[in-house]
Amino acid sequence: MTKNTGSRKRLHDILTKINRTEEDKAAPADTPEQKPAVGGGDDFDVLKSMVGRKDQLKITDLIRDPREMGPISDKGPEEREAQQYQDISHEDAGEEPESLETPVGAPVIDPENLEALKSVVDALFREEKTAEIPAAEEGGIDPMPALSGEALKSVCAALPGATAPRSRTTRWSKGSADLPADAVPGIADADDIDSLSELILPRAATFDVEELALDFETRTHTPGVSGVPPEIDSLWNKNFSNITDEARNVVIGRDDEDTGGLLKKFNLFTKLRHSVEEYNPRLHGPLVDLTFTPAPGIEEIELYPVNEPYAYVRIVYDNTSHEYTYEVIEPEITEAEKELLGEIKDRLFERLDVNTKEVSRTEAQNLLRTYSDEIISDYGINLTPVSREKILYAIDRDFLGDGLIDAVMHDKYIEDISCDGLDNPIFIYHSGYESIKTNLMYTDALDLDSFVTKLAQRAGKYISIAEPMLDATMSDGSRIQMTLGKEVTAHGSTFTIRKFKDEPISPTDLIEWGTFSPLSIAFLWLAVESGNSAIFAGGTASGKTTSLNAISLFIPPQAKIVSLEDTRELKLPHPNWIPSVTRDSFDTGGKGEIDMYELLRAALRQRPEYIVVGEVRGKEAQTLFQAMSTGHVTYATMHADSVASVVHRLENPPLNVPRNMLNALNLVCVQVQARVGGQRIRRNKHMIEILDIDPRTNELITNEVFSWHQATDEIRYSGKSYVLEAIMETRGWSEARMREELKRRQEILEWMRMKKIRHYRDVSKMLISYFRDPDAVMKIVRGDLYE
Repeated sequence: MTKNTGSRKRLHDILTKINRTEEDKAAPADTPEQKPAVGGGDDFDVLKSMVGRKDQLKITDLIRDPREMGPISDKGPEEREAQQYQDISHEDAGEEPESLETPVGAPVIDPENLEALKSVVDALFREEKTAEIPAAEEGGIDPMPALSGEALKSVCAALPGATAPRSRTTRWSKGSADLPADAVPGIADADDIDSLSELILPRAATFDVEELALDFETRTHTPGVSGVPPEIDSLWNKNFSNITDEARNVVIGRDDEDTGGLLKKFNLFTKLRHSVEEYNPRLHGPLVDLTFTPAPGIEEIELYPVNEPYAYVRIVYDNTSHEYTYEVIEPEITEAEKELLGEIKDRLFERLDVNTKEVSRTEAQNLLRTYSDEIISDYGINLTPVSREKILYAIDRDFLGDGLIDAVMHDKYIEDISCDGLDNPIFIYHSGYESIKTNLMYTDALDLDSFVTKLAQRAGKYISIAEPMLDATMSDGSRIQMTLGKEVTAHGSTFTIRKFKDEPISPTDLIEWGTFSPLSIAFLWLAVESGNSAIFAGGTASGKTTSLNAISLFIPPQAKIVSLEDTRELKLPHPNWIPSVTRDSFDTGGKGEIDMYELLRAALRQRPEYIVVGEVRGKEAQTLFQAMSTGHVTYATMHADSVASVVHRLENPPLNVPRNMLNALNLVCVQVQARVGGQRIRRNKHMIEILDIDPRTNELITNEVFSWHQATDEIRYSGKSYVLEAIMETRGWSEARMREELKRRQEILEWMRMKKIRHYRDVSKMLISYFRDPDAVMKIVRGDLYE
């Protein structure tokens, strides 16, 4: 018999003993007509006075099953309080309350019984550990059910030295700094729902899940046709190659082949090109002088190429100011070469009449070089291969490239480029050194205004003094915000470029960088494949869109997808995908504008299975949640740093989503940018399931599945998931089958990381292969991992 059961039996015995009257004690034990009186005797009166003089109190109410327990009194709290004050007033007047008439000769309560009662109650309900109470003897009465509700509070409050049980402190009621104060009351954790709630939650999967931790050295492989290992590629060609694969190639586009362009078609200047000696680094030496003579207190940290052999970057550190500087190193042009370059540019403007949008970058480069060679030949100048190559590079950079910042645009480590005006150094945000200044600067207002105007024209937009501000998307997908002149910015024209990566981030990258753990990615793989909607929330540059793009690769290959964005960032390999982008108005009156709301309305008429929204920020949120409620699986991003902030933003203007629609959402992934060991990192801070709304409190019930612990920099599984349980029920899986499936998917992800399969098309091919023939893929993966 357990300690708790024995204590309850003891309490039952004591309460029964106190409840007996003197007549009951005096009556013979074998008299059947004798019944114990309830509500009389000094024992009862004293106990009633201890619990607040409640006239209707019955000791038997404390012993009933708590599921059948009602209020202690039929009177309301106000009536009971009034009755209490009435009793006290009777006492002050020397009168006895009618309800407390004590039978003559009633015994006084036994002090031993009172002390025993207090000790039993303390042992059962106090939070502090107490001495063990002897269990009831065998053959005693049944254990007393646990006390609950107002009766328990009254008894505990009345006993001297007893402490009333405190309410459980939840992680939402602790007032943590990362949760808005006004948003805390609207959210509760699933573990905090008590037995009195009217909400009946589904069962959660609470089994342990094996977290894969393979110790291996990342090794390369012999690439197949598309960068995947030959065994997977042969499996793909044998079983999966069909019209869908052909459609995917059409959407993605095959590698550009050098067709020779216009020059090859017309055989123009072929003889001239062959007569010019081409530059060869091995024969003619480098174009750039990379020698470094540091000034006092300056040291070189790093040197790497960004557009070899033309442009390099050197990172230097000033020990005096403790600042890094980003130095761009390009070929130095002499004064004579500058004069010739100016002449060539003027002649090119006169002679060239080609729309560069109609030809590829390679064709345009060849065309410029050929015309430039012809102009140099017309002047009768014999240039060395090094001088010629310097001039041709400058022409290519200024005509087809990005001018002064062309080298920076080639740097894959740069995330943002910021020009703050004239005579101010250009600043960049480097993935390794964060925000640092460069040695680049615009000193001529005409050059800066011309460059800003050219950026707008390349984006298909127009900027002028009348409308000096513009948001646009560059040809490579980078986002740019610019201003013209000194109308709105005091230092002249400005621009801020947020660079776009040519190759989207894949789930393999997220695991490699530690943003997600293999188990959390495997969980998302199952959730996305099973049609669970999610929102990726976080601050600026926390990796929301990056994670959204990577997780979208888990969408089944045949599903119809419609994406909605302000600027094109998403890149998916799915053939049945409609990427849509908003459009600005043609005039100041707003005519012709297509905003996110209009795009979403149109998307719902296209019968999509999955809707991907770049960012939710306006009235389209209501329509989005309506689509979610009607069965459309939705993925989106929004600026918020916690689930409480997400709910707060959704429920308030300008989004105005009613709370009863929020339970259509399944998952919220909170991204964060933090520091570990002095290094800036991005992590998935929380992955939280949205379960339902408590009808009693109107709170949104949540369950945290994964959480990031900054002290150890690890992402831990909480051990409970309602999404996994729903997937098991839908697919008819057992717990063992679910464990095996999660392990399989972790093994595939780790195998791709080991094999350096990172390109989104190659990752997609692996995912589709597993989707169609999992056993064949697992045979290859496990054979490589373990054998």
